Amino acid sequence: MVAEIKTAAKTSKKINSDLCVLILAGGKGTRMRSALPKPLHKICGKPMLAHIMQTAQALRPAAIGVLTGFEAEKAQTLIKENLPDWGIYTKVVFTLQKILNGSGTAVKDSLSFIKKYKNVLILSGDAPLVRPSTLEKMYKDFCGAKAFASVLSVNVFNPQGYGRIIRNAKGNFEEIVEETSAAAKQKKINEINSGMYIFNTKELAKALAKLAPKGPKKEYYLTDCIEIFTSQNLKVTAFNTEDETEALGVNSKTQLAEAEAVLRDRKTNELLEQGVTIIRPETADIDAEVIVAPDAVIYPNNFIYGKTKISAGVVIEPNCFIVDSVIEEGAKIKAGSYIESAVVGPRAEVGPYAHLRSGTVLKEKAKVGNYCETKKSVIGRGSKVNHLSYIGDTVMGEKVNVGAGTITCNYDGVNKFKTEIGDNVFIGSNTNLVAPVKLGSKSKTGAGSTITEDVEDGALALGRARQINIKR
Repeated sequence: MVAEIKTAAKTSKKINSDLCVLILAGGKGTRMRSALPKPLHKICGKPMLAHIMQTAQALRPAAIGVLTGFEAEKAQTLIKENLPDWGIYTKVVFTLQKILNGSGTAVKDSLSFIKKYKNVLILSGDAPLVRPSTLEKMYKDFCGAKAFASVLSVNVFNPQGYGRIIRNAKGNFEEIVEETSAAAKQKKINEINSGMYIFNTKELAKALAKLAPKGPKKEYYLTDCIEIFTSQNLKVTAFNTEDETEALGVNSKTQLAEAEAVLRDRKTNELLEQGVTIIRPETADIDAEVIVAPDAVIYPNNFIYGKTKISAGVVIEPNCFIVDSVIEEGAKIKAGSYIESAVVGPRAEVGPYAHLRSGTVLKEKAKVGNYCETKKSVIGRGSKVNHLSYIGDTVMGEKVNVGAGTITCNYDGVNKFKTEIGDNVFIGSNTNLVAPVKLGSKSKTGAGSTITEDVEDGALALGRARQINIKR
């Protein structure tokens, strides 16, 4: 069963019409102890499968196949919905493994897809750490060697449990020996099979037809195709990468955490190399798609997620949470602030301990300070909301001063309404602005006022009861 999704191309680079990629993502993942299909568990803000598809796309294949099996309908629906968000523009084809009895069956069930292309790169849906550059070099080596199959091999410190790569005296690939069949000398070899391959699809189809079930579970193994190739004197190569993290598979929540740690280390090292200052980088939690310009400074214990963009000269003090936001040049995010889907303008200041909710825009040099919350609001250039205030559904002009404890009362229990505040307005402490309401330029409100009607330009608005002192 094959389902195809076409997405608009967004690259000027030439597509490799000879190559397709097949990602084996049909396993149940019992050890994950979750109802979610294993490849859809997230690391660094995206499902493992999204990372693998982006890696595959870097090779510019003609199409990417995703084999599903366990919870296939659920998995395919989630993938289809998120392809644009993952930045996948290559044609995506779904294949289905009806019987979960080995990698050989998985590939055999995908033949109707892969046979349209000369070569197929086969990746595992639970191995998200392989680098695009590694696969590009592997494919180049495969083509240059005029091989019929290639195995990605990795050197690991502890090879126990893995199939060993056996090479001849000249260093050429000879065979894969599984742990259970390996001699004592072979078990000392630390070059192992990663489970990622490139095949000539015509010869692969022939080999798949010859597979026989093995083991107590009567499973069909893709590695047996390599043995069939070598027995027929079809050239097989092993492309080696010494970074053992690239072969790290995820079969449990513990391994999921290990994979995430590797990706986050890679991200912080990448940013450091690009000129970002990260103080105690081991404490930084930064998603793969976050963009940070050189000369930004990130203090310890910060969590920066999603598609956040941080410009040059930005300083982020400790213990901040930032997701899907834009922090523009020279802005300062003070300790303990929470920013989600917001824009912080040039040289603006946030915090400490401020909460900018979705739709907040701070213009140049604006300030939102201690224990303030904003939502769907524009804070104008040079305006200040310094402490203990809530500003929601508001458009605020330039150089406005908002006194402590000010609240925009934007919700009447049924509907939400807007507040409009002109330039150079002074709002006294503990003012309640009951929306919908407009405050004209250079107007003022007295401390403790409840404002329910529009205020003209330059006017002073008072809305409070007269003080009465009653003895005893």
